[in-house]
Amino acid sequence: MARSLQEPEGRSPTQPFPRAAVVAGPSAPQDFRATPNPHVLTLPTLPRPAALLGALALLGLGSCASYPERTAEAFQAFQGGQLDRAVELYADVDHTGGEFLAGAEAGTVALAAGDWERAIQEFDRAAARVREHEDRALVSAEAAAEQLGGLLLNESQLPYVGEGYERVLLHASLALAYLAQGDVEGLWVETRRSNRLLETEEELYSKQYAAGGLGHFLSALAYELFNEPDNALIDYQRMLEKGVGVELAGRAALRNAARLGRLEDFPEWLERFGAPAELPEGAASVVLVAGLGRAPVKREISITVPTPWGIARFAVPEFVTTDGDDAGLDLELADAGLSVASTEIENVRAVMVENLSDRIALLSVRSAARAAAKLTAREQLRKEIGVGGAILGDIFTLATERADLRSWTTLPAAFHGARAFVPPGVHRLSIRRGGANVDLGAFELEPGETLILLARGIGSRLHVHPIGGRPVPPVEGLPNLSPSGENRSGADAGAPTQNPG
Repeated sequence: MARSLQEPEGRSPTQPFPRAAVVAGPSAPQDFRATPNPHVLTLPTLPRPAALLGALALLGLGSCASYPERTAEAFQAFQGGQLDRAVELYADVDHTGGEFLAGAEAGTVALAAGDWERAIQEFDRAAARVREHEDRALVSAEAAAEQLGGLLLNESQLPYVGEGYERVLLHASLALAYLAQGDVEGLWVETRRSNRLLETEEELYSKQYAAGGLGHFLSALAYELFNEPDNALIDYQRMLEKGVGVELAGRAALRNAARLGRLEDFPEWLERFGAPAELPEGAASVVLVAGLGRAPVKREISITVPTPWGIARFAVPEFVTTDGDDAGLDLELADAGLSVASTEIENVRAVMVENLSDRIALLSVRSAARAAAKLTAREQLRKEIGVGGAILGDIFTLATERADLRSWTTLPAAFHGARAFVPPGVHRLSIRRGGANVDLGAFELEPGETLILLARGIGSRLHVHPIGGRPVPPVEGLPNLSPSGENRSGADAGAPTQNPG
């Protein structure tokens, strides 16, 4: 059981040695060549006939498995609850093909298993691989686009450094792991970097994504643990501005504004969410942070066109989404007759699809440029070898023009959050997901204490890890304590509920 997180008087990290810098590790190798204008495409050097024949032999005429195919065994182990096996399979670069995905995938499964040290180790591994690229991106949006300028046989030849939004979530995931360890300083470092990377991505595509809710929620929670309602209010306000986790953020923002004596500064919030409810004396709280469902997976869209000059092939990726496995959770405290519905704070699925859509035009242009270069190479082969050379050129085109299907597949489809305030004492906790109920047992909460539940739902399974509180044996006939929380509503099926916040 991880240590309890309580609100101390001063602001000192809950770990004796706070993490002072972002992800330590060796510098990642230079992945891409800088170009004066990252959106100017340069054609690749045309392959010589001997090089084409060698490439065909190495490629096995296109028989290499795609990323979803290579990692299918690992994902099945993850979905089936064999978490230790899934971690080891994902951590093997022979399965994932690179350090970023090996670390990101293995770290996500370790997080679901409650192995915080392994999760941080693997996430740090992924972050170290892309550290240099991230540092360039944080200098300017143009630097972030350098990887868009090169042309090779296909996109998958480039070292994978994650999509922009995946790198944002990498640091938010690290923040979750630090929260689990009670390292609030580490959490702050990662949430800040996550938010800065998101701002760079938005600048690059001249838009604002409905993203960043997870990072802001974790940051605000940490500020509240350190009794800094002014800074917590800023994070909740940013969630409202971005339109993420609005129900949860709105009531939390009002609660912190009330602590600061600033309720009159936010009349629109008061009108929308109502005045914050009075909390019990010495109120403790239970916070739920859950990743639910499965992120979308890439598949290839391709067109093969016969032309007078040979076969032209165009290929780009698209996301295939899954529905129905990311429905919200209900946090229940049976002794208090209390049920709190979770709020979606980050729609990972929607942002991943939108982020790819913003790049698809450029990916299509690059595929077309490669097609033109390969037709030219085919003509060169025809002139030097004859009809056999032209046939080899067509085979080369069919074998090499493939969409890059790499992505972080163990991410959830969405992150949810919920918070309940209760009097200090013993409370029995459970989480309801659809028709299933996960009984977590009873916990004793001290005045002002925050118990955190980190959960991961995948398929029919729900992994939950309580952090804080003191587990106590089941006690028959616990008193029916009167709960009080933010904007408590009336009874539902005989049980009082709280709005999230």
